[in-house]
Amino acid sequence: MITKKSPEEIAILAEGGAILAQILKTLGQEAVAGVSTLTLDDIAMQLAADAGVEPVLLGYHPEFAPTPYPAAVCVSVNNCVQHGIPSEDIILEDGDVVNIDMSIAHGGMIVDSGITVGVGEIDDQSRKLIEVTKEALALGVKAAQPGGNIGDISAAIQQLVESRGFSVVEVLCGHGVGYAVHEEPNIPNFGRKGDGPKIEVGHVYAIEPIVNVGKPDVIFDDEGDGYSVYTADDSWSAHFEHTVAITEAGPVVLTKV
Repeated sequence: MITKKSPEEIAILAEGGAILAQILKTLGQEAVAGVSTLTLDDIAMQLAADAGVEPVLLGYHPEFAPTPYPAAVCVSVNNCVQHGIPSEDIILEDGDVVNIDMSIAHGGMIVDSGITVGVGEIDDQSRKLIEVTKEALALGVKAAQPGGNIGDISAAIQQLVESRGFSVVEVLCGHGVGYAVHEEPNIPNFGRKGDGPKIEVGHVYAIEPIVNVGKPDVIFDDEGDGYSVYTADDSWSAHFEHTVAITEAGPVVLTKV
């Protein structure tokens, strides 16, 4: 069942979204050569404590995973598409592409957001990957109009990404958010305009294009940490995510700096 949030609840989500946006901005600035991904997690934990919010990914136990998630953030580097577990053994280097994804609880409500940044000087292909993924998110948000359909978001993302020579990951998707980390509906990054559930005032979505340089196929590390997802062809990947409320006036990004 797709839930609707009241104006009062959306106001709380907006407060949490502003906090999360600032945390991610700081983490993006801290993602420099020589820093481990575990250090980024330590910083995220401290920033959450300072802001008085709960990092809800820590201890989160999805059905597919053998154990609860052990960190506050997912940090996915280069060919790691999503859900990378922070580690002292993963040291960032110049030219890396780093995705940082975090969910927090504030006032009993949950917001979810993610950014991708380049470490030091990155090559033209990596720069284009990041720019296209960010643009795809903007178009996906713009397509989330009340009275439309979820497929409108999906089609906008897919068309932009593929027109630029990249591919969208089809087995991972956006979702509803607010009362829980993951709620209905699923929001694929591919599809046809007019398909899927109706977009209605009061819905709150986590819209998140996940884009690969190469093919869309991915590999789940079921035999390893149980969380990390990698590109099947070893190409690099990027991800941006916003929590978005649907209002009478249209979509409103709640996790924007």
